[in-house]
Amino acid sequence: MKFLTIAVLTAALLGGCASMTSPPPAKVADGVLVGPNGMTLYTFDRDVTGSGKSVCNGPCATNWPPLLAADTAKASGDYTVITRDDGKKQWAMKGKPLYYWVKDTKAGDKTGDGVQNVWHIVKP
Repeated sequence: MKFLTIAVLTAALLGGCASMTSPPPAKVADGVLVGPNGMTLYTFDRDVTGSGKSVCNGPCATNWPPLLAADTAKASGDYTVITRDDGKKQWAMKGKPLYYWVKDTKAGDKTGDGVQNVWHIVKP
């Protein structure tokens, strides 16, 4: 009986630890990376990989909304968190900040790919 109690407690503790892991900020759908809302994510050629900065601010960020991260978000795997010029947190993948495109209106839209030859969908 004592062994069974220890096994149950151990399983409960391990299960609790596993649930503390946050889900990734994005997933793959139709061969591209999408945000939690199912909308396509993009990268910007003018962002320097690994710089921890986004150069898309102001009017740029109005058209290309960043994939925002909670203030408490932590880097995990290929995902890191950068701090934007306005102080908000943004997700980056492999050192490149991630954005939505304002003209994508429904999940599966990819209308921002190739805009001005500097915006690209993210293919994992």
